Amino acid sequence: MRAIGVNTWVWTSPLTDDELAVLAPKVAGQGFDVIELPVEQPGDWDPSRASDLLAAFGLAASVVLVMPPGRELVATSADVVRETQDYLRHCVDVAVTVGATAVSGPAYASVGRCWRMDGKERDAVYAELRENLGPVVEYAAERGVRIGVEPLNRYETSVINTVEQALEALPADCGIALDTYHLNIEEKDPAAAIRAAAGRIALVQVCGTDRGAPGADHFDWPGFSDAVATTGYDGPFVIESFTADNASIATAASIWRPLAPTQDALAVEGLAFLRALTRPQ
Repeated sequence: MRAIGVNTWVWTSPLTDDELAVLAPKVAGQGFDVIELPVEQPGDWDPSRASDLLAAFGLAASVVLVMPPGRELVATSADVVRETQDYLRHCVDVAVTVGATAVSGPAYASVGRCWRMDGKERDAVYAELRENLGPVVEYAAERGVRIGVEPLNRYETSVINTVEQALEALPADCGIALDTYHLNIEEKDPAAAIRAAAGRIALVQVCGTDRGAPGADHFDWPGFSDAVATTGYDGPFVIESFTADNASIATAASIWRPLAPTQDALAVEGLAFLRALTRPQ
């Protein structure tokens, strides 16, 4: 049976040691297999302490990177590129410590940074991305970790919106992270896009089309699940949603209203739906 995970952003941001000490037993008790750990700022939480905590509750880890203003790999200064590469390498080191096999997220430009590009300009940006991301991909591979670069919707980036663009833009040995929220907005045929990413998928994140629990929405979940099954991806489906109680994360993710009666309900209802969706027939 496919492992199911949940991101700590469902409840809190930024993650801290104290918050994780509360969330790990909660998530394990709800029945999840994986807890997804965002690295917003190095030092927010202790990876060694997290590793011990997760082991105590039988949880596997997934690690996601975060790209706020000032983290850029394209169309920026050499100093910013070096700082961003250093941050990404730190995320890889965190993944090694907590036992995660991938570090995923929009590792190209800060979320919300958008600008128009003609074809020639886009080609140049993609070439720059391959050059600047390549050393990080190599660093990760040497440590048994895969970088999964996530296409985001048009309101959050103008660099990579679709799987097709990701395949064009990324180094050949770099993985792709898929998120149903963005697939639903940007892909004409989400299932076909998923199949196109076969062999490259590092992580699959899921949520409803409104960023709520998966299942209570209009997304073609059976088609999605069938498409993922054809790709050979055997990793978890991880629920990524956000709390409306934290002003900074709610604004960044455009969470203007509660997406469920409680955040626990969002997680538990999503888990129940995903268990049913992925149960062997």
